[in-house]
Amino acid sequence: MSFGNLLEAFLLGLLEGVTEFLPVSSTGHILLAGHFLGFESTGKTFEVLIQLGAILAIITVYFQRFWHVLVTLPSSKRSQNFVLGILIAFLPAAVIGALAHDFIKTVLFESPALICVMLILGGIVLLWVDTLTFKPRHTDAMALPPFLAFKIGLAQCLAMVPGVSRSGSTIVGGMLMGLSKPAAAEFSFFLALPTMGGAFAYDLFKSRHDLSMDDGLLIVVGFVTAFIAAVVVVRGLLAFVSRHGLTPFGWWRIAVGGIGLVALALVG
Repeated sequence: MSFGNLLEAFLLGLLEGVTEFLPVSSTGHILLAGHFLGFESTGKTFEVLIQLGAILAIITVYFQRFWHVLVTLPSSKRSQNFVLGILIAFLPAAVIGALAHDFIKTVLFESPALICVMLILGGIVLLWVDTLTFKPRHTDAMALPPFLAFKIGLAQCLAMVPGVSRSGSTIVGGMLMGLSKPAAAEFSFFLALPTMGGAFAYDLFKSRHDLSMDDGLLIVVGFVTAFIAAVVVVRGLLAFVSRHGLTPFGWWRIAVGGIGLVALALVG
């Protein structure tokens, strides 16, 4: 393993941390960057496992709230409803992700042109959503009805296609179902914990016999970088979305997808 490999792991970890909770598809960005950098990880495991850094970022930023939920869970209906909603929203991704894991990793993850197209289409959706006028019925991400949480979980499953964006599908889905922008973004943060944690554990189990010490070092570098970057993004995202909406992210997606398609046409 060379210094160049470590630098690539650092850059991809930075990209993961910056984009994971933005509606721009962190997986799509990492896979495209890895493709053009020539970065190859064992079974595309690096791209999934460094998400642990982003998971820990959410726990760090929202630690006090999670701790409050934990200690009040036996007696508080609000805390019980929150945990139930997150678990219900997680179920669709857990089932579909386990059934389609091999197809996602060996087919969809290996299709950079598909990723570019989905980035562009998702960008157009974000631009369209920002033109709509919403009258939010739900402003508290911790008090959603269980069936509404389940529908947001179904929307999250769209992100199994790289380039769609897990946070994008849950934020847009939540807004279309009556959540305010901040509540939709916050629920997306909370739902990331079981979703990304489950993907991390499942992928680590599936690849446990294939990973080497070199893979481990690259993953650690990417993980630490992703953690630091994600903490910064999570702390500022809610305020940014409240002020500027989703339009900046829509144009970002279209620009990256368009540049990616041009680059693929030129260099493959």
